[in-house]
Amino acid sequence: MANTDLDIILDLNTLEQYCNAIGAATLLKSVVLFEQLMPEYVENLVKAKEANDKDTLCAEAHKFKGAAGSVGLKRIQLFAQKLQHGEEASWESEHNTWLQAIVDQASTDLQQLKQFLESKSA
Repeated sequence: MANTDLDIILDLNTLEQYCNAIGAATLLKSVVLFEQLMPEYVENLVKAKEANDKDTLCAEAHKFKGAAGSVGLKRIQLFAQKLQHGEEASWESEHNTWLQAIVDQASTDLQQLKQFLESKSA
């Protein structure tokens, strides 16, 4: 995958800084922890949507945004950021799309992140 494609998925600048500061292997440990927690994050988003609980959906999206950002998952962070802002005019018409993007892409993006970090720690 070309870096331009990866740049859509990952926050390459931040990841490079993290790798330089703490090392890719250490960062990969944080990513593995995030990977263990991610299903619960996604499940909480889906449950809030199914319950039609906008406030909880926005709050859970905010948590997920921070967690995704902390490991450099730029695309997932962006969708969660949009999802957390329930007061935005486009939220009602777009929130299903953003949630579905998170559900569909989180695992794939996470795998790309792990591959990126494994290549840095090799």
